[in-house]
Amino acid sequence: MREFIVEADGGSRGNPGPAGFGAVVLDAATGQTLTETAQYLGVVTNNVAEYRGLLAGLLAARALDPTATVHVRMDSKLVVEQMTGRWKIKHPDLKPLATQAARVFPPERVTYEWVPRERNKLADRLANEAMDAGARGEQWSPSASTADLETATDTASAAPPVADTDARATRTVATPGWAPADLGAPATFVLLRHGETPLTPQKRFSGSGGTDPSLSAVGREQAERAAVALARRGTIQAVVSSPLTRTRETAAIVAGRLGLDVTVDDGLRETDFGAWEGLTFGEVRERYPHDLDAWLASADAAPTGGGESFAATATRIAATRDKLVAAHAGRTVLLVTHVTPIKTFVRLALGAPPESLFRMELSAASMSAVAYYADGNASVRLLNDTSHLR
Repeated sequence: MREFIVEADGGSRGNPGPAGFGAVVLDAATGQTLTETAQYLGVVTNNVAEYRGLLAGLLAARALDPTATVHVRMDSKLVVEQMTGRWKIKHPDLKPLATQAARVFPPERVTYEWVPRERNKLADRLANEAMDAGARGEQWSPSASTADLETATDTASAAPPVADTDARATRTVATPGWAPADLGAPATFVLLRHGETPLTPQKRFSGSGGTDPSLSAVGREQAERAAVALARRGTIQAVVSSPLTRTRETAAIVAGRLGLDVTVDDGLRETDFGAWEGLTFGEVRERYPHDLDAWLASADAAPTGGGESFAATATRIAATRDKLVAAHAGRTVLLVTHVTPIKTFVRLALGAPPESLFRMELSAASMSAVAYYADGNASVRLLNDTSHLR
């Protein structure tokens, strides 16, 4: 039976803060590096990042040989003691990650060892490379040797090729791209935009810093139609809403039909458009032309008057996503939110640049859906579906 060594690490610059993980799979007999993987995670805690590194390393080992035995080495005393059962897992964000990690291999084929940080330098370096890449707005790219690539290619040969991407990234297991098929049930977010408000048909900026309008009569009818469609599907297990009035009203209508309670999460609120709140695009162009040009050109530019930039929104949504994925692993959850958050969920899932936000149409009361798998990959399954409104 083949034996692997998995070295994994994760880090967070702020705890919680911008985070990433790194993992490497070694051949226990030769010490040869078989696979390296790393990923930027957005804003999460250090412990979440460490668990995500463990999970990625185990999945990479399973992709190489699902019958192998695995010896895990980490410098996280918490993860090692919890995975061996000596310490209880109390934090709700860690329990689903530990459960997923425990299911990758049969427990009797995995052993754990705590090592000092200086003996975990490779995984630590990969985690820091991922965080550095995330700070630059890039994805981490593997730098495997030819021998490493040949080994990984053998295990990935059944997967379809990914066109127009770096060959090393597609051939290295557990990097963004094609992933092992058996990852368990994903956390699936059905993203419902709220129904119309009086401002919606006028196409006015309506964020979290404005008048907080209620649904119009049309908006309430749209929410009712969405509720009927979701009840017919029968897949929603929880409802989470932005704190703004229009989303809470939409969520209450849907949840009432489904017989569920509504949880409010501030992370799902709309972007604050500052002094542009309540104005049309044309009015903003007339009053703040230079600020608007800057906003259209850079995700770091904020609307006039202390608004929120798209970059800041993305950081907030990434943190909310990670928290909700950890809390709802394997479940289908309805998130009732707004245009910018929904587009940001989709953009991050696709790894698309910020300017893609301007290239998506998102109608009132439309539905989109993204599934999140145990290895950190995501799959966009639906975008701007309005069939239930017709």
